[in-house]
Amino acid sequence: MLGVERWVFSLFYIGMTIFLGCGFAAKYREGGGNFSVPLQWALGLQRLKLDAIWLELLPATNDLAADEARIQHFQSQLRTHGLAGRYCLLYQKPASDTHDLDNIRCIGISKRELLDRLGGPNVLLNLAYSIHPPLLLKFERRIFCDLDPSEIFYWMTKLEMGQSYHHEFWTIGLNVHGSDCRLPKPVVPPTGRRLQWNTFYPLVDTKLYRPQRRPNTQKFTTVGQWYWSGAVEVAGKFPDLSKKFAFEPYLDLPSHIPEARFELAMNIDAEDPERERLQRRGWKIVDPHRVAGAPTAYRRYLASAVAEFTAIKGVDVAWRTGWISDRAAAFLALGRPVITEDTGAERYLPAENGFSFIRDVDEAKAAIRGVARDWPLLSKQARRCAVEVFDSVKNLRKILDF
Repeated sequence: MLGVERWVFSLFYIGMTIFLGCGFAAKYREGGGNFSVPLQWALGLQRLKLDAIWLELLPATNDLAADEARIQHFQSQLRTHGLAGRYCLLYQKPASDTHDLDNIRCIGISKRELLDRLGGPNVLLNLAYSIHPPLLLKFERRIFCDLDPSEIFYWMTKLEMGQSYHHEFWTIGLNVHGSDCRLPKPVVPPTGRRLQWNTFYPLVDTKLYRPQRRPNTQKFTTVGQWYWSGAVEVAGKFPDLSKKFAFEPYLDLPSHIPEARFELAMNIDAEDPERERLQRRGWKIVDPHRVAGAPTAYRRYLASAVAEFTAIKGVDVAWRTGWISDRAAAFLALGRPVITEDTGAERYLPAENGFSFIRDVDEAKAAIRGVARDWPLLSKQARRCAVEVFDSVKNLRKILDF
């Protein structure tokens, strides 16, 4: 039966172009983890043997040499991962929130080919509302794919975030329909179309991310931005959404578990006193641009740890969004357990899933000791969960209605 379903799926998509809309990969050249997010989608589409084009928007800056370096880096990474000829980089000059092809240079496939594909059957997977009108309106089926529910849902209550222009809405907020979810309700678009949110899991390509043997060091790490300027209003206040704030309750972990090594791959300047403060508490700080500056380096860095330990922005915990990071999915696929704060996601996962969801420092200490004690078992559970739940092909089939 499954073979028949796949045949019907392939038949339906014959002659159709699947566009992967993204606007955050090319402009952050040093962010290997950032680039890896849409890469999982593109590789999943490739595994499905669909006619897919990565449509990346790059707004011009005042530094043309830096822009050219970003363009070359983007092209190089796609070649490295077998996606040469499967992209259209939209270099927009001048930069604008309005995306009009008249003001855009197409790199990769030509503008003529892009227009030809837009004239035929097509689907847009619009990651994080990367593609805006009027270009957005040229796509036949427009699917909004939310990667950050707390911020996206909040800002949809304040302004137009694509809710008027998409046919379908998908989110990685797994608990969006849970009775305990406190996400704000986005405003109804002027069209009157009801926003019906569907859920999917963060994507990881389990053919690219494969299990790795246990490293020699008992290292727990994560990758991210220590400071964060995002703004979400909660009860009339704008709480600190940074990793700096989120990690504060856990900073004494190295003194409680000296046999483990705690490391953070965070952007903290060498002269920033925060770096010295963390080091005094027993945390090693490494430069994410150096250890994870490209997708290949990012995968190697994740594999160098026995597990991920991370704290997340408090609004996802308070609002019970059910959010899980794409980075966690990548750790799982490598056979690395994940220790992370509880957002209400656990109920949507298999019982044996490689996660330890924590609510305080005591639970964190128990989870870290549990990884040291039960690593082989937890590693197998993590990998199995990645394949069964987070695999890119499985989630793309769900989103594309197969």
